[in-house]
Amino acid sequence: MNREYHRWHSPRLGRDMELLVFGHAGAKVLVFPTRDGRFYEYENLRLVDAVRHKLEAGQLQLYCVDSVDRESLYCFWCSPLDRIRRHNAFEDYILNEVMPLMAMKNGHPCTIAHGCSLGAFHAANIAFRHPHLFQKLAAFSGRYDLTLDVEHFCDLFSGHRDDLIYFHTPSQYLPNLSCPHRLDALRRMDIVFVVGREDPFLDNNRHLSHTLWSKGIWHALHEWDGRAHQGYHWRRMAPLYL
Repeated sequence: MNREYHRWHSPRLGRDMELLVFGHAGAKVLVFPTRDGRFYEYENLRLVDAVRHKLEAGQLQLYCVDSVDRESLYCFWCSPLDRIRRHNAFEDYILNEVMPLMAMKNGHPCTIAHGCSLGAFHAANIAFRHPHLFQKLAAFSGRYDLTLDVEHFCDLFSGHRDDLIYFHTPSQYLPNLSCPHRLDALRRMDIVFVVGREDPFLDNNRHLSHTLWSKGIWHALHEWDGRAHQGYHWRRMAPLYL
């Protein structure tokens, strides 16, 4: 199986960024790591092995990116404004540096946004904000409103609210979305959410699902037994939903 390591200095982030590519052809999968994960997490959790048959058959090609969450969403010594600005810069890096690499290496017409846990937030947020760039979203065990206080998970912006936070919060901006072009693109997207019935963000997933149905956006919400929020479960989900 093809495996490639890439590293370059990102002018948008002002630091070196790394990523791994798995597979040689097929639909391009933009893979975001979990909160504490790195670009090699998907491989370490044996999720690459879970979809190896699709990679070797040329059905999928994974692009596993690195994270700056400790410099952005979870950088609590920074102000909330600086956190969301850094997160926005990360999106710029993905859109203007990673995705052009993907397009250069692979001309397949399908691009999939994918992630687990906080990676699911990243995948859903970028796909909903830029639906013309993605044909599918596969989000496992995600939280789609980072301002929620649920169980041991706090509001990541400490009560601060501004337009940038709003437009990076799918549960908040999607109910008010009225742009016909973006809605049409979302209605063409294959959207799959998977969450455990004991996951603290089950209600958030259901709320987002209700919002999408209200906009005429077809999708699937699969609820698994238990919390279903670890590598063991994601290894079972990936071959089913990617």
